[in-house]
Amino acid sequence: MQLIDPNHPAYRPLWARILIVAVCFGWALVEMITGDPFWAVLSGGAGVYAAYMLFWNYKPQSPEADTAPSSDDAEEAEDTEAKKDAD
Repeated sequence: MQLIDPNHPAYRPLWARILIVAVCFGWALVEMITGDPFWAVLSGGAGVYAAYMLFWNYKPQSPEADTAPSSDDAEEAEDTEAKKDAD
């Protein structure tokens, strides 16, 4: 079961991936300081999992793959249909 999809566009900026991992480990530190080891382990585990998924498994996609297909093909199809109707 995959909880984090490393190819999601929200994780493309490096600062977003660093922030997610830092918040998880920061919260683990807060829980350790306040004396609650259960929640410290859980948030530390979330940080480890996030670091693994967002840094180790992250495969940057090329900008060409991110662009949506152009609407030129749809316009050409409409033009072709209009010409057929006119004939």
